[in-house]
Amino acid sequence: MNKFLWIFFVSAFCFSQSSKDNAKSYISDKNYKKAQQELTSYLESNSTDIEAIELLGDAYGYQKKWDEAIEQYERLKDNYPNNANYHYKYGGALGMKALSISKIKALGIIGDVKKAFLRAAELDPKHIDARWALVELYVSLPGIIGGSNSKALKYANELQNLSKVDGYLAKGYVYEYDDEPELAEKYYKLAIKVGGSVTCYEKLTNFYESNDQPDKAIGNLEEAQQKHQRNAMHYQIGKVCADYNIQLDKGEKCLKAYLSNHSAKDGVPKAWAYYRLAQIYKHKKNKAEALKWIDKAITGLPEIEVFQEEKKTINKL
Repeated sequence: MNKFLWIFFVSAFCFSQSSKDNAKSYISDKNYKKAQQELTSYLESNSTDIEAIELLGDAYGYQKKWDEAIEQYERLKDNYPNNANYHYKYGGALGMKALSISKIKALGIIGDVKKAFLRAAELDPKHIDARWALVELYVSLPGIIGGSNSKALKYANELQNLSKVDGYLAKGYVYEYDDEPELAEKYYKLAIKVGGSVTCYEKLTNFYESNDQPDKAIGNLEEAQQKHQRNAMHYQIGKVCADYNIQLDKGEKCLKAYLSNHSAKDGVPKAWAYYRLAQIYKHKKNKAEALKWIDKAITGLPEIEVFQEEKKTINKL
């Protein structure tokens, strides 16, 4: 009898691990619906498995099924009220729901979003994601419903104490939204100096583009390319050149380098590089070359309307 119970226990354990491992594999492969099905079936007979509940919440979240994700995370944070990450995930799902509904309806849940993030930060003094969420929340909300740049900076300072790079990026973000571009640039540059990751360079590039400083954006991208040797940055340089009608020869060269070295990991399909080349040749008044490249873009991704509109513009040259 004891032997039978032991075999049963081991078999049940192996089944549970197999189900959760399968779900994790599905999530890793971005097959979120399969993960949801695997976990839903498993939880029918293992309803208290907290790891499975969290994974199911994640699977729902990846599918933007916010109400379902909220339900799973709420179970976790109610049953384990001292777990910071459950409060953080609950607040995150609520926040994403708020972004997907009308502003009037969103007002009714913003307080719960803030409460969840504040509780996560309180429970875990080292929870970086919760502090980032609070920075973004306080910056994005109007003052009348609780927005506050001073509170955003408070959590940016806490981030800086935990991670200088995150702190500098957070301060850059706050000052950018507070319309203090010199301070924003300063902190984004500090983040590059201390961390120098692709993300740090991307934040500064985006800042320059949003402030109509394309030459600085190109210079920053060139520095990033030199350091990280990422082919995707060739495309980004070409994009800025094409969008702003500047440094066209450089843009052409970078886009052709991008196409020559393209692989799936670069992220941007070749058709978009063809489109940017078409823009560059349009700026150069070379109608034949512009049409050649825009036709390649349309062949690659015929459903993209902006490609069709660009061809109409080129035909008017």
